[in-house]
Amino acid sequence: MAQRKAKKAKRPEKRSPRTPKATSEAKPKPEARAKPQAKAKPVAKPKSEVRIKSLEKERDRLKAQLEVAGARIMSLEQGRDEAVNRIDWVIDSLHNVIESEA
Repeated sequence: MAQRKAKKAKRPEKRSPRTPKATSEAKPKPEARAKPQAKAKPVAKPKSEVRIKSLEKERDRLKAQLEVAGARIMSLEQGRDEAVNRIDWVIDSLHNVIESEA
């Protein structure tokens, strides 16, 4: 008589399910459910969003500077116009003096 092997090969304890039905019926291990979830970390803003914010700030700053420069230009033009009018007035007065003497 032939002798049998003393030990048979054992099946693995957990096999992967072969059918979709078996997969849907499989329940997660109790240890997996009991694990505490990691705290959500604050989400960092993407670089593009940070860049957009900085560009918007720069745009607003430049708009304010433009308004100040526009007001300054108007003030300088008004002063120049007043100076030109005074010079014209002096020239006209001198012409009148010369004509009255002649």
